[in-house]
Amino acid sequence: MLGRLWQVQILDGERYTQAAVADHVRRVAVPAVRGRILDDRGRPLARNRAAMTVTVDRIALRRQPDQGRATLRRLAALLGRPAAELSARLRPCGPGVGRPCWAGSPYEPVPVAEDVPARKATQIVERPEDFPGVTAEPRPVRDHPRGELAAHLLGYLAPGADGTVAGRDGLEAAYEADLRGRAGSRQVVVDSAGQVLRTLREQPPVPGSTLVTSIDADVQAVTERALERAVRRAGKGGASADSGAAVVLEARTGRVVAMASYPGYDPDVWSGGIEPADYRRLTGAGSPLLARAVQGQWPPASTWKVVSTAAAVGAGSPLTGRYDCPGSYRIGDHSFRNFGGADLGVMDLRRALVVSCDTIFYRFAHQMWLKGDDDPMQRMAEAFGFGARTGVDLPGEAAGRVPDRAWKKAYWERTRDETCRAARTGYPREKDRARAAYLKAVAAENCARGYVWTAGDAANFSIGQGDVLVTPLQLARAYAALANGGTLFSPRVAKEVRDAGGRPLRTITPPVAGRLPVPARTLDYLRRALAGVPRSGTAAAAFAGFPLDKLPVAGKTGTAEAYGAEDTSWFASFAPAGHPRYVVVAVVSRGGSGGEAAAPAVREIWSGMYGLEGHEPALPEGKR
Repeated sequence: MLGRLWQVQILDGERYTQAAVADHVRRVAVPAVRGRILDDRGRPLARNRAAMTVTVDRIALRRQPDQGRATLRRLAALLGRPAAELSARLRPCGPGVGRPCWAGSPYEPVPVAEDVPARKATQIVERPEDFPGVTAEPRPVRDHPRGELAAHLLGYLAPGADGTVAGRDGLEAAYEADLRGRAGSRQVVVDSAGQVLRTLREQPPVPGSTLVTSIDADVQAVTERALERAVRRAGKGGASADSGAAVVLEARTGRVVAMASYPGYDPDVWSGGIEPADYRRLTGAGSPLLARAVQGQWPPASTWKVVSTAAAVGAGSPLTGRYDCPGSYRIGDHSFRNFGGADLGVMDLRRALVVSCDTIFYRFAHQMWLKGDDDPMQRMAEAFGFGARTGVDLPGEAAGRVPDRAWKKAYWERTRDETCRAARTGYPREKDRARAAYLKAVAAENCARGYVWTAGDAANFSIGQGDVLVTPLQLARAYAALANGGTLFSPRVAKEVRDAGGRPLRTITPPVAGRLPVPARTLDYLRRALAGVPRSGTAAAAFAGFPLDKLPVAGKTGTAEAYGAEDTSWFASFAPAGHPRYVVVAVVSRGGSGGEAAAPAVREIWSGMYGLEGHEPALPEGKR
């Protein structure tokens, strides 16, 4: 026994001491300060600020006679919050535990309130006997100095699995690896109850990098303001407009200058953990959280006709030919009509684009369909970048849709059972009997022959109606390719990554995604034709009085129709028309015709960018 005691205490004493200490040494992560997000002129869009934060030591609470309940009640009364909410924030996250909860280390204090007024924080610090285990100290929190500006672009932060915050959307998520920095660590010694006794060693964190974007904060503000005004104006004018999006691109580089979605939201609502009521509001009616510029999808309507024109000319229709534009064009037993049934006579393709003749494009599509060609309009649409994600450096981008024969058959196979059931039973819950009868007839036709790509499908596709879907960003980059001579870029929002000291780490350049298979002569013809739309075409009323002599704008309206719903308004444009520098695209859902809602919004954006019509110029070059 004496020998064994000597061995334990003397011979193996140091080993047992190290093991005992090791059992009580814990590693605690020290989060890094997150990097800033700047606009192209170095102005902060997202940064950090010091906010007075109240933290609670859970171990200290457990050591109190009532497990800290009285302390939490006093703290809740001081902060003006329910005690149950504070208790919930102290719960460790795990299976079956809903938020709020704590996902961080059990050996560090838990933040339960941010942005606490200095007066209340002082009371906590000066009255430790009333608030044992509670501390108030300044901590960095994410700050958006321009409020809701560019909220969908920036994204937001939310607690990660380790208790630290991480980007959950937008640039915050796309460049998480750059912005988050590298966490440090702290080794602490704890007693058997988990109370921290002392710090053994500490490795400081490395702050996150700064992300410089191509966003111009002033242009972004102009774009958001114009979009909101357009949606509200359309809503008051009898339409039920409720949402929209707008994009501004550099035509020659593919860089994003502004990108807006409406409705918006305040990204600071996520600070400290979002409240359930706020989350329901953001994901409920109107979906303010949806980044419509990259995730919203609509039929492009007549903005699509630049694609159809390029396809028709590529298939052999003369670029300088003359074409009849009757009030309707008959395919089988169905007449496809011009807007309003107008008979516009014989014209060239320039005039067809300016006045947005539909029947010329119906004929093009029908002739191609009769030849059984391999869907040349679809192949041209894909060459313009439609039907695939643009690759923009933002998460959650939608791909849009370019329907063709294969898609039609696959869709019919997926939906055949449901469609055929509707053909038999009809729509008894539809109160409008005429609409119910129409829907039943459509279901019967689709049940029998819904797998066939018909001439009617081809006609609708030629004018951007039917099953084709695009995002505003897809349309903007397609018009940028048209404007710049044929280069299709994969757009980028970020421009440069710098370390915390401001030294460049890497440059981010929009890669070239492809080249339009369209001759330069055709592209030049299209650009010249679109310059006539704001002067004497479908956007003439929207641009009446606009100084087109100072800033020639080229563009195309679009009015996407849907049975039983109001039209979606589009306008896609570039300027200056002769030497395009920027592309501006806007869409207003349920906003009416393209000239009624989207075109006035784009006009306001151009005016704001270049300082026209009484606006202060948002662009630096607009000041010259």
